[in-house]
Amino acid sequence: MAKNFNVTGACRPDKHYMVDLASRLAAISEMVKNGDYFTINRARQYGKTTTLRALAEYLRPDFIVVSMDFQRMSSSVFETENLFCIAFAREFLKKIRIENKLEDGILQPLKKTLEVQNEKLQLFDLFDSLSEICEKADRPIVLMIDEVDQASNNRVFLDFLAQLRAGYLDRDTIQTFQSVILAGVYDIRSIKRKLRSMEEHQENSPWNIAADFRVDMSFSVEDICGMLNAYETDYCTGMNISRMAKLIFDYTSGYPYLVSRLCKLMDEYLVDGKKFINKAAVWTEYGFQRALKILIEENNPLFDSLISKLYDFPKMKAVISSILFQGEQVSYNADDRAVRDATMFGFIKVQDSVLRISNRIFETRLYNKFLMDARQQENKIFVEGSREKEQYIIDGHLNVRHILERFVDTFDFLYGDKDETFVEDEGRRYFMLFLKPIINGNGNCYVEPETRNRERMDLVIDYLGEQFICELKIWHGNAYNERGEKQLSDYMDYFHLKKGYMLSFNFNKKKEIGVKDIVIGDRILIEAVV
Repeated sequence: MAKNFNVTGACRPDKHYMVDLASRLAAISEMVKNGDYFTINRARQYGKTTTLRALAEYLRPDFIVVSMDFQRMSSSVFETENLFCIAFAREFLKKIRIENKLEDGILQPLKKTLEVQNEKLQLFDLFDSLSEICEKADRPIVLMIDEVDQASNNRVFLDFLAQLRAGYLDRDTIQTFQSVILAGVYDIRSIKRKLRSMEEHQENSPWNIAADFRVDMSFSVEDICGMLNAYETDYCTGMNISRMAKLIFDYTSGYPYLVSRLCKLMDEYLVDGKKFINKAAVWTEYGFQRALKILIEENNPLFDSLISKLYDFPKMKAVISSILFQGEQVSYNADDRAVRDATMFGFIKVQDSVLRISNRIFETRLYNKFLMDARQQENKIFVEGSREKEQYIIDGHLNVRHILERFVDTFDFLYGDKDETFVEDEGRRYFMLFLKPIINGNGNCYVEPETRNRERMDLVIDYLGEQFICELKIWHGNAYNERGEKQLSDYMDYFHLKKGYMLSFNFNKKKEIGVKDIVIGDRILIEAVV
């Protein structure tokens, strides 16, 4: 049976194109051998379940592995200690028997306790029986629980963690699990934040014995190359594998779902007998851009989950907005709850102690969310950008110079009397508001993180496979402006472009608004001043 790219559920190497997990599994197995208890906290659809399943197979020669999933247990079983213990015991017995083919004699302590105690079964009894099983087993037992978020807002789960912690601390004298691995989005060490208000006095999570999990689960360019190599062996498309892998990485930063989704779109959705007559035509930069457009515009479980978090966590939303539009260099602060939330949910990453949006796809999707909601579309600058937007497209190509000309006129008419504070906070957002309806449907834009600060941001505009670089900056005198021109010229080199654009917000009373051409060597810089 032919393999495919999988974005639903766990990946299997015999059915799906996937990256080689060997190095990750080796690193995690070392933690297991060391007897570590830890949590794999990653954002939604980051490969947690795939990793756990592969890890179970990797460990089985040396360990008895019990792989549980709290998503299989209904929410009602977490309401009382007794219901939880019964459900856990039954699921544990089923999993350890099926996955490891153990003799019933080894499992008898828990089976007997379940039969005798039943309606009186409590955590203390459950863990006594589990300890007996660990003592009788011929190999150390590793407990893995996926989707622990299912239980993480219940008091009984805290008590369950407390029992795991007690066993960990007493394991020199009492047999217990070799290692316990919990997987989910929320950091169990801060689980008190999800409890009901009457329990918020809890300051310490019982999971404070957990070791740090530092294994990088994102896909590198080399990882993506390996996956594409396997695909190319099957289909012989003639693609430039290293170039395609780098392109995918540049937009996804290795986020597993986004990598696989882009590949799946290219493999299954684009061949139409016209623009993409076959797979060879698809696996090109143009094909990638079409798949990217589909991905950014579609509704999928990952995007739905991310956007819902913006409504649930308004302070986090404010942090993300400041990064997107104000060029804020927000430093990572482990004690800032909004920052921790944004990191935990996968919106942002920490690079050189500074927060950045996790990847270009998230950034574009977030810009679309902030710029295209109903309230923003009522803004005068957005309305002007929407007006006769066909004028900005000539023979299928985006006329960025004309966009700048019209923006200068519109901005000067609407906001020409505003002060510099207004521009620093609003100017860039207003240009993107003006631009968005023009490119919507055929293009997207994002800001290069290396240039994001209060003084300048390099906006990259993608439109039907073409790229345009436009620096947005605050005017700080001619000398500063000349440096900006040099920086933009260097950046054009990076993108192999001969033409670049600059939009300067200038409040000098003697300023000259308008658009002019500046020749820098063999390049042309089109500069607009408002």
